[in-house]
Amino acid sequence: MEGTEREVVETAMEAGHILLENGAEIFRVEETINRVCRHYGVESCNAFVLSNGIFVTAGSVREEIFAKVQHIPVSGSHLNRVAAVNQLSREIAQGQYTIGEVRQRLEEIRRMPGKTKRMQILASGIGSGAFCYLYGGTLRDCGAAFLAGVLLYTFVLYVSGPHLKKMMSGIAGGVVATVACMVLYELGIGQHLDRMVIGSIIPLVPGVAFTNAIRDIADENYIAGSVRMMDALLVFFCIAMGVGLVYTVRQRLML
Repeated sequence: MEGTEREVVETAMEAGHILLENGAEIFRVEETINRVCRHYGVESCNAFVLSNGIFVTAGSVREEIFAKVQHIPVSGSHLNRVAAVNQLSREIAQGQYTIGEVRQRLEEIRRMPGKTKRMQILASGIGSGAFCYLYGGTLRDCGAAFLAGVLLYTFVLYVSGPHLKKMMSGIAGGVVATVACMVLYELGIGQHLDRMVIGSIIPLVPGVAFTNAIRDIADENYIAGSVRMMDALLVFFCIAMGVGLVYTVRQRLML
């Protein structure tokens, strides 16, 4: 595959890479790769996508054979980048870009900044307080859950995220959130410990990954869906382990 055709396939693969590593569904990745290739005249492209890898082949009687594999580790979700690539894909279908401009735009999307740490910490606190209220907490419980959520995500961003593996990060996060809630409860800031804890651990829950796993399985992408489901369930288990560990220690100390 010469020049432009090779560039088209590699560009399509780059778009798929950005989608997959930022939490997009499998069918969306495959559709985007095929759409980009077809629009720029590569009809023989075939993409096989798993939760942590992309396999692309192209070639026919008139085209030189091309094959490439990319490994993409399972990571977090950045839906702003997914939305940007989806919009780019629609604009490509409308004929708004040359292949060179597409590559430049993909590089800009890859460099798109995520949310600031301050915003993530504030969102964690607000989410914790809101979910505490949804689970029946009082306003005092919501205030305590807000403080615990702020402390939790400060820990996640500055300690567990950079220095701990996913399993240990989940356990440590569960411990930090539960200990924070217990301290606030003993200080009289909150009234219902269980609702405070439930609200404060919500920022750790991989809701997007779990939802995408169900969608992948529903779309008959069983391997990718199962891998994502196992990854999400592992995080759930680790969070529960951290919470249970703190409750167990508390019960032993109260005996």
